[in-house]
Amino acid sequence: MDPILDLIKKEEVRQRDTLMLIPSENYTYPEVREAVGSVLMHKYAEGYPGKRYYQGMEFVDQIENIAIDRAKSLFGVPHANVQPYSGSPANSAVYFALLETGDCLMGMSLGAGGHLTHGHPKITFSGKYFKTIQYNLNVETRLIASLPSGQNVETSRRGVSTEDGIKVPVGDDWFDFEEIRRLAIENKPKIIVAGATAFPRVINWEKFAQIADEVGAYLMADISHIAGLITGEVHPSPVPFAHLITTTTHKTLRGPRGAIVMVTEKGLKKDPDLGKKIDKAVFPGLQGGPHLETIAGIAIALEKAGQPEFKEYAAQIVKNAKALSEKLLLTGFDLVTGGTDNHLILLDLRKHGIGGKEAAEVLEKEGIVVNANAVPFDDAPPFRPSGIRLGTPAVTARGMKEKEMEEIGEMIASVLLEKKLVKEEVVKLCGRFPVL
Repeated sequence: MDPILDLIKKEEVRQRDTLMLIPSENYTYPEVREAVGSVLMHKYAEGYPGKRYYQGMEFVDQIENIAIDRAKSLFGVPHANVQPYSGSPANSAVYFALLETGDCLMGMSLGAGGHLTHGHPKITFSGKYFKTIQYNLNVETRLIASLPSGQNVETSRRGVSTEDGIKVPVGDDWFDFEEIRRLAIENKPKIIVAGATAFPRVINWEKFAQIADEVGAYLMADISHIAGLITGEVHPSPVPFAHLITTTTHKTLRGPRGAIVMVTEKGLKKDPDLGKKIDKAVFPGLQGGPHLETIAGIAIALEKAGQPEFKEYAAQIVKNAKALSEKLLLTGFDLVTGGTDNHLILLDLRKHGIGGKEAAEVLEKEGIVVNANAVPFDDAPPFRPSGIRLGTPAVTARGMKEKEMEEIGEMIASVLLEKKLVKEEVVKLCGRFPVL
């Protein structure tokens, strides 16, 4: 056997016997894996359906058109491009379509929970070629301390003061919209990006839209992490408020590793040619031939995301995340924003004297896979941040529910706070919920 094939089998076993808690990872469907491993990978198809540069397009044009139609129908948008290779190229396509070098781009800072492509300065494409303005979370948005004696989780979520005197904000207070508005008026960005990669609360799209409209900016909603929660109706949709929407397809959507750029009715009203500009930016602006096998997998995942069973799945993701966060609070951990409204949880480990990288490595040895992550106002270096990020999409896909989240929370506490070994327990738990 080729060693590569042997390594793939070993990776399959690793995924089977460990708890996949990285919130950007998920288990896709067998039908999606079949499509991605199909003969579609043999076909080269530069261009768009009906406008290709090669012959032999009879069937692949139909596949891409189905994927486009399903994206438009599922999200309720008039235009969708399913060719971006992943989330970063999708975001880059929007910038390439609408910005000139030196134009102003405004997005959420990496430390606050944003993404590198949201204008992180100096080291990224978006930060190097554009003037970037980064907004942060409200300065009062810290963490909730381990619950004071007699205080329950529901009380703490409503925003009462913790024992160190910090009042945990609720609702819109996670963002200082007055400061964001001030920055937008002062810098006049052409694009404002709303969306995050490590933010555990619901995003108020309307307030971002009000600011973007006031300064004449395009509002781009990056829903890569929460797309499945939006289609499952457990997170509000940005479609009525944003001009453009980008998303990956492999996180809460449970599809293959790909991406979609969508233009809304509001976007076309602002610029009737916006869809054409996006298409030209993707090809020939940034990419060559699309990955047709991935597009087929996306089409299958989108069809499944429109089914009633998917709504149940999305709702269970959030229930599980809340159950896990409450267990972690009760075992003594500090959570950024005091909990979660979506699929992910961010632990601040500073009071325990454990670095995020160290914690992630220790947990991995016991079969619990998370990722090190910065927390807001983190003083630690990016490669060794103060927190860990974990989420529930993959364990929910395995069929686990609130009871199992309590077990997982207890195991995390046992490993990090008591230095216990739990690998045998993890393997047993995984065995009860096999990967499809």
